[in-house]
Amino acid sequence: MATSPQQDGVRGNLALKTIGRLLSAAIIVAAIIAAVFVVRLYYIYPRTDDAYVRANIIGVAPHVSGPIVKLPIVDNQHVKQGDLLFIVDPRPYQATLDALAAKLALTNLQIKGLNDAIAAARAEQRRREADLAYARQYLHRIEPLLAKHYVTANDVFDARSKLRAAEAAVQNAHSAAAQAENELGQYGDINARRKQAEAEVEDARLNVNYCYVRAPFDGYVTNLNIAVGQYANEGRDVLNLVDNRVWYVVANFRENFLGHIRPGMKVKVYLLSYPNHSFRGVVQGVGWALYQPNGATVEGLPQVEPTLNWVRLSQRFPVRITLLDGDRKYPFRTGQTAVVTVQGYR
Repeated sequence: MATSPQQDGVRGNLALKTIGRLLSAAIIVAAIIAAVFVVRLYYIYPRTDDAYVRANIIGVAPHVSGPIVKLPIVDNQHVKQGDLLFIVDPRPYQATLDALAAKLALTNLQIKGLNDAIAAARAEQRRREADLAYARQYLHRIEPLLAKHYVTANDVFDARSKLRAAEAAVQNAHSAAAQAENELGQYGDINARRKQAEAEVEDARLNVNYCYVRAPFDGYVTNLNIAVGQYANEGRDVLNLVDNRVWYVVANFRENFLGHIRPGMKVKVYLLSYPNHSFRGVVQGVGWALYQPNGATVEGLPQVEPTLNWVRLSQRFPVRITLLDGDRKYPFRTGQTAVVTVQGYR
């Protein structure tokens, strides 16, 4: 049945109105979805792809200096705690240890001799004290006889002289015994001479043990650029170990996310190296400070930029996330790019 042009126009207007309403509804739905996504992103599950895997990298330095005589490891090797990393030439340190061990043996002999000298000095002191007692007794016995003329004044004078000599001898014996005890160096149960010699031997023994440098923890050898024959200096790093005990992610979140991130919150982590595998993590902490070149002190004066941008970019603060589960099939490597989503307390 044919329709009039007026009816066709009405139908066209109705179709346009319907399409307009559908578009309006679609825009509203899209706006609601976008709002939900923003709320989810900002307030429920903060997310960032500005994140990288990290591990502590420890420099291994010897406690002694000398040429490296053995290097049983290779670059990128996994080592366990206690594994031998390298050996510094131990021969000069072993010679020092042997010399100090001999010195300790001589010190023990000296101590024995000093103990014998102390015993002799004490015996001499007791003999002198006995002589003093006899001289004092003899003087007290003959002094009353002088008034009765049974002895002469010279006899009494001689007895008094012998008493003073005996007293001096006793004092000298006391000093000799004290000097011998001081030379022994005994303080309670500790002999200072032996303690010093033992400490020197222990220090030399430690130096010999320090020649054998071992892994302090499980980790990976990285950037190994040494060979046998290289001189190792005390306290200077010879090689680096990647600490395999704790792996973490440093995720840089915009500052308007930080109000919704707390230590202890669970985190889901994806690595670009393994895009189809997720890892669990937990927020260890949120950074407290960033370096600000504007306002930094230069030669004691504040540096302030003369311009102010109209568009203020939000700062990014580092959030440290401890990785909870490792997998040998998916090993961590420091520097891997990560995508993290904070899931809150779940």
